[in-house]
Amino acid sequence: MPSRLLIWVSIFIGSTIGGIIPELWGAGMFSYLSLLLSGIGALVGLWIAFKI
Repeated sequence: MPSRLLIWVSIFIGSTIGGIIPELWGAGMFSYLSLLLSGIGALVGLWIAFKI
């Protein structure tokens, strides 16, 4: 089982990347799509942390 720090860092990085992706095509930082992808990115980061 990974450490708590690794889990939180992975969630932070995943949510940050997911939140920034909509900015590439001009959506706002707090648009619905940005918030949705931020949540999905956090889940992906959590999944990656448990795979390591």
